Amino acid sequence: MNVQLELRMDKPAFLAWVQEHEGRYELAGNRVVMMTGGSRGHAILVRRLATALEKRLDSKQWTVLTSDFGVDVGPSTVRYPDVVVDVAGGQFKDLTATGPVLIAEIISPSSARDDLGVKAEEYVRLPTLSAYLVLAQDEPKAQVWLRTAEGFSPKPRIFEGRDVAIGIASLGIDLPLAELYAAFAD
Repeated sequence: MNVQLELRMDKPAFLAWVQEHEGRYELAGNRVVMMTGGSRGHAILVRRLATALEKRLDSKQWTVLTSDFGVDVGPSTVRYPDVVVDVAGGQFKDLTATGPVLIAEIISPSSARDDLGVKAEEYVRLPTLSAYLVLAQDEPKAQVWLRTAEGFSPKPRIFEGRDVAIGIASLGIDLPLAELYAAFAD
């Protein structure tokens, strides 16, 4: 769930402001948006996805980060996706990703419209991005945009069921849904 505040600022002011405030916020079109907490399923999936990515990716080449780290998606917007894979080697004081290659959101009823709409549009415009994953939090299902030689398709590919894996060729990995959803009852 997102809560619109009556607070507007530019990106540099927001990045300074957010460092001094408790809670989770994003900047969307120069407007500060408060991000609320998620469910147990949401938290488990974020942890499992980050762990699965760290096991598969070379830490000298990639860094797996979670929702405390921002992604600059335009002149007036900074998002905090649930998981981001960034190029390794950034500075410890960086506030946003330098070369995000994978972004993932765990969908909830209150975030579905944004995660599948405006955020998808923003993320797939990032020149370094190879994959955008939107995972369901209550069933083994993912909606995935993958960059090809022609770019991103306008609609996501659906991966559904514990017996499928999301193949991300640009990173040379497969993410089995069975591994991500192992903590969930059928």
